[in-house]
Amino acid sequence: MALAIRRSTSDIFCAAKWFIRRDCRVLSTLPEKAEVEVATVTKKEKHIRTRGSRNSALENRFVYPEFLPDPNPNWRNSLREKLERADMLKRRNQIDIPEFYVGSILAVTVADQHSQGKTNKFVGICIERKGCGLRAEFTLRNVVDHQGIEVRYDLYDPTIQIIQVLRLEKRLDEKLFYLRDALPEYSTFPFDMDPEILPEGTPVPLNPVQVKLKPRPWLERWERQDLKGVSNIEEHLKEKDRVRRELRATPWEKYDLMKQYRQTIPIEDQNDIWAEVNSQLQQLHMTRKKMSRKRTFSTPKTQLG
Repeated sequence: MALAIRRSTSDIFCAAKWFIRRDCRVLSTLPEKAEVEVATVTKKEKHIRTRGSRNSALENRFVYPEFLPDPNPNWRNSLREKLERADMLKRRNQIDIPEFYVGSILAVTVADQHSQGKTNKFVGICIERKGCGLRAEFTLRNVVDHQGIEVRYDLYDPTIQIIQVLRLEKRLDEKLFYLRDALPEYSTFPFDMDPEILPEGTPVPLNPVQVKLKPRPWLERWERQDLKGVSNIEEHLKEKDRVRRELRATPWEKYDLMKQYRQTIPIEDQNDIWAEVNSQLQQLHMTRKKMSRKRTFSTPKTQLG
């Protein structure tokens, strides 16, 4: 009996030893790690591709901010917003509305029946862009004959004939109202300014210039607005102005997630909007690009006589 038990035990030990020697590759962890790494890399690549494709559509919120509705839910109406987007696309079929930002220099030509040539052209720097839908508007500023002139245009105004970007760039602040109290050279641009053409595919340049304000009084209390594009605010402040600025400062607002949520459109709504208009916007962009190339390479006609 004892001999049979020892024999069966030795047989089991030999079988286990043969199995381990034969299938050691199955028990090794190296291939599993390699497979896990390959799967992880594949997931990362897939995530990057998905994120890139999603961001490529969401980049339109900077180029076409007026297509996003008002974040205030009391002013939302899905049917009105959809009809407005259709009207905006039809208007863009009639006129080329280029990409521009606050800080870009534009030349706008509008129809004016009281003008000698029935048109009126104004050149200036964009100091504000606001509104949504058909109520989108932008403001241009220029200094003409030592007098600051500002003209506000409705972006989808049917009297606008040409919107030309003379210099495409951004500034450090979202609004440039402080140019009203700045030195005039920061708002002076010639009406015969030549357009500056950027190479295709280059990002929009950021102009880091910081303006200098004139002595007080100012139109607004610029020292309380955390401006990045002004360099000499502290030179014109008194001690009581600094104390009042500290008392009225609200540094916690940048951590207020609920306030930020109320001021933005949810990503789900943005995806629905861009899925609706993105194809038509891209088609319009390609059509405008082909037309500009034809104008560039067209040969002038020979004049007879």
